[in-house]
Amino acid sequence: MYSSPREFIENVKIKNPEQFEFHQAVTEVVESIWPLYQKDLRYQEANILERIIEPERMITFRITWTNDKGQVKVNRGYRIQMNSAIGPYKGGIRFHPTVNLSILKFLAFEQVFKNSLTTLPMGGGKGGSDFDPKGKSEAEIMRFCQNFMIELQRHIGSNTDVPAGDIGVGGREIGYMYGMYKKIRNEFTGALTGKALNWGGSLIRPEATGYGCTYFAEEMLKTRNDTLKGKIVAISGSGNVAQHTVEKVNQLGGKVVTLSDSDGTIYDKNGIDPDKLAFVFDLKNHKRGRIKEYAKKFNGAEYFAGKRPWGIKCQVALPCATQNEISCEDAETLVKNGCFCVTEGANMPTEPKGVEVFLKNKILYAPGKAANAGGVATSGFEMSQNSLRLSWTREEVDQRLYCIMKSIHATCVKYGRDGDFINYVNGANIGGFVKVADAMVDQGAI
Repeated sequence: MYSSPREFIENVKIKNPEQFEFHQAVTEVVESIWPLYQKDLRYQEANILERIIEPERMITFRITWTNDKGQVKVNRGYRIQMNSAIGPYKGGIRFHPTVNLSILKFLAFEQVFKNSLTTLPMGGGKGGSDFDPKGKSEAEIMRFCQNFMIELQRHIGSNTDVPAGDIGVGGREIGYMYGMYKKIRNEFTGALTGKALNWGGSLIRPEATGYGCTYFAEEMLKTRNDTLKGKIVAISGSGNVAQHTVEKVNQLGGKVVTLSDSDGTIYDKNGIDPDKLAFVFDLKNHKRGRIKEYAKKFNGAEYFAGKRPWGIKCQVALPCATQNEISCEDAETLVKNGCFCVTEGANMPTEPKGVEVFLKNKILYAPGKAANAGGVATSGFEMSQNSLRLSWTREEVDQRLYCIMKSIHATCVKYGRDGDFINYVNGANIGGFVKVADAMVDQGAI
């Protein structure tokens, strides 16, 4: 038994050198669950803590493909199968040049607790490649996806591991990968989620992460007898999650004034209404353009090159881009400017020192493992519909999603209430941990 969280975390760092994102994710969870772990002899005797931070399986492989010039290219592929105590591995595939073992282990580790919180029977995993889809032709992306799946198909299946999309992997990439999976395996099963509606996908899946994040923010505000109606909202990112977060915030009466991409941020004091959002959908999903085009299109909109949205005054911040995009200084600026609710639509977008700022100031702050679980929850709905050979209506899926997000919020409140303050970090970590740890105890030392 380790004497302190610090001692345990130092051992994790020794065993996993240079994996800084993974260290960060483990540190947050361990610090939250440590008092509970010390009190429960079952967890200690089963050595749950050391087991839960160690992936059940880490797969790396080479992807060889040919570009349009006939040149042979090589990328590295990964699949981290982290924990299957409560169900088959479930988690996205990311194509981005920054993909490495540390990032995927952090994402897979987070996914374990996120999936646990959904109440659905899904374990945690994550995968991807350092392939960069930007600047590639349709034919090159198809060839890469097909070659990626030639290896990945050995390790996945509807009852084993069910990947989905993530950064760089949307409906197009899922289609190319599933086509190759089906050809090799000669079976039509729910081995991937995020599929198109006409061949096994679920309604609301594209919208789910953004909708779920917004539903969670609304539940948080309700604890203070408030709502999103009339609130000024800053959102980062401009991809799938950000787009549908804007859509749902608009529906609930909020006013979104920012979006961003890796080049910079747009600020529209008049708000990103449905017509302007339609332009963003076309720009990012079809033309693959940059968000600065928004400022050229709409009068009154400003563009800040190389900047993130967190210097813009807002009452609610919904980070929907990528990990570690809110620094300590950004967090201090948000609080100083009157932001009192931060709900994470991305995975771990706030640096640890930034989280400390939010908790110290006792604002409403929800970590991604709780607030952005709507995407994987709806992937779980897709798995269920595939198994049943049925399709649910849009209204039914949306209602199920809303109920899941309310349930996750209730779990966070149950485990995170500290007097009048709700520590959603502790609530999410403890709530997610207990279900997985109990299952691991039940199933023995495996």
